[in-house]
Amino acid sequence: MNLFSCLLLFKGRAAILVLCAAFLPLTCNAAIRYEVSLAHPEHHLFRVTMLIPDVSGEVTVQMPAWNALYQIRDFSSHLQDVEAFVGAEKVPILRVDKLTWRITAMGTVRVQYASYWDEPGPFSTQLNAEHAFINPAMILMYAVGSQQEKVSLTFGDFPHGWQAESALLEGCKVVFDQPLCREEAANYGALVDAPIEIGNFDEFDLSGVSPRITVAVHGDNWQKKKIEELLTGICQYQIKLMEGAPFERYTFILHIGKAAVGAGGGMEHADSTAIYVPSDEFLAAVGAHEFFHLWNVKRIRPASLEPVDYAKEQYSRALWFSEGVTSTYGSFTLVRTGIWSKQQYYADLGEQITEMEARPANRWQSAEESSLDAWLEKYAIYNQPDMSVSYYTKGQILGVLLDILIRDRSDNRKSLDDVLRELNTDFARQGKFYRESDDIRIVAEKLSGGSFEEFFRQYVAGTVALPYENILDLAGLKLRRTQHRRATLGFAASRDAGTGLVVRSVEAESFAAKAGLRAGDVIVKWNNGELPRRPERWAAEQNPGNVLRLTVRRDEKEVTLEFRLGEATETYFQVEENPRASEKTRRIREGLLKGETQAVSSN
Repeated sequence: MNLFSCLLLFKGRAAILVLCAAFLPLTCNAAIRYEVSLAHPEHHLFRVTMLIPDVSGEVTVQMPAWNALYQIRDFSSHLQDVEAFVGAEKVPILRVDKLTWRITAMGTVRVQYASYWDEPGPFSTQLNAEHAFINPAMILMYAVGSQQEKVSLTFGDFPHGWQAESALLEGCKVVFDQPLCREEAANYGALVDAPIEIGNFDEFDLSGVSPRITVAVHGDNWQKKKIEELLTGICQYQIKLMEGAPFERYTFILHIGKAAVGAGGGMEHADSTAIYVPSDEFLAAVGAHEFFHLWNVKRIRPASLEPVDYAKEQYSRALWFSEGVTSTYGSFTLVRTGIWSKQQYYADLGEQITEMEARPANRWQSAEESSLDAWLEKYAIYNQPDMSVSYYTKGQILGVLLDILIRDRSDNRKSLDDVLRELNTDFARQGKFYRESDDIRIVAEKLSGGSFEEFFRQYVAGTVALPYENILDLAGLKLRRTQHRRATLGFAASRDAGTGLVVRSVEAESFAAKAGLRAGDVIVKWNNGELPRRPERWAAEQNPGNVLRLTVRRDEKEVTLEFRLGEATETYFQVEENPRASEKTRRIREGLLKGETQAVSSN
């Protein structure tokens, strides 16, 4: 790695210019140092050097088994050429298991290896001739027992014209077209919780938002003004809602258009998010959800997720709240800022209820059990309607119902907003972690003045049918059921972080099955065009009997299949305003839609 470069390193508001002489190592206070070369990005190989000082006899290093998703993905499967040195001398390194190497040495140990990545998406890592997007836990080992030590990460050998952005990276200076960028973090966990975009991208700060929020956009099919307006409205509202921002600088890394093909979604981080969407039309919902994670899950955090253990699963019963109620606030944010109309909000809530009630597993899998089973989501069979419910969907609905009940019991003096703020004050700002559903219930009871034990026992821990009508009525809303004849695909497909749209299962006797579609097929073309972001939503807009033409990749060959869409009758739920709502329920409804509470006048 060529270190003849100029590093512009920012510490808070003060900028420090560090000059690095040729071939001299960077000096810093970090215990563990990483140096990553991006030379020849078309080969998709990150060349990683890990420097571990003061080794006395033996040190053990590991690659994380998981990160970003609640899935064991064994990132060591991407490694090659793992070696260890002290100075110029090669030292013994023993592979212990799929994640672990034991090194026998004295002094400063230099571990070297290559990591191959070319998978698009916010949950993955990619290096190609166009750019690099990095979730650092996917390419960086850690020294076992030293995860809390200060660390630094240095990048070099950039292709001409590339730049870098990350929540931990404040500036990168280029001298003689040889860039060098360094991040420093308090520990390994903080370092790997800051994704990095490197390449040619557009960058700007949101105006009118404090503290500073930076947006880095890679791709096409987007408009700066639209993104600025959307994100500014979202961020301003949520910062006000939560009574202040928990960051000094926040970073949105956005991949839009062709850069996001086959890799939709978003991933939250402590002071940043990575979002992949096909166009800026899809940014609002994802952005509102991911930004609210700043508080809920990244800081208002269940004790079951701490401390992070990168070597094995970490089970939590609270993902219905961490993820699902974050979706509640994603939708609240959009309607309360005017990005959505109230009709759009009602339509979205109706869609969530429709999705929930269409899954037979709702009768036996609770919100807490769904949270525990998050680690099974990588298996196609688990995601089928009769096998599981989504803690996102059920949690979002539970959040709305809980908000209405708190408002009703407190005569609209308190709301779920107050629960989030109280959890933020009592736990997040104190550096404490809450006890899954118990502490959520206790705070809700404290604010509303009544017991929520039955609600949590029946609907959060249990599988009693959710009382939609009774609770929505308390907010001047009603639920209308309609039955529709709809088209069915005959198969289930979902996006894979590295492959694209993959067929997960095919219904027996369906037209798709009879045409020869198989589980594992990778869909390349959909009706000779681009793939829909949500195949089920696409099908909902079709008529039974319409012809679908798929081009799939199978065994390194492309096969074209053509078949008719099937037919099913489905119950749809629509949320509407009750024209006969009482004065109290109208106040609660307006409070929910506008994020307001008020005391009833004694007069």
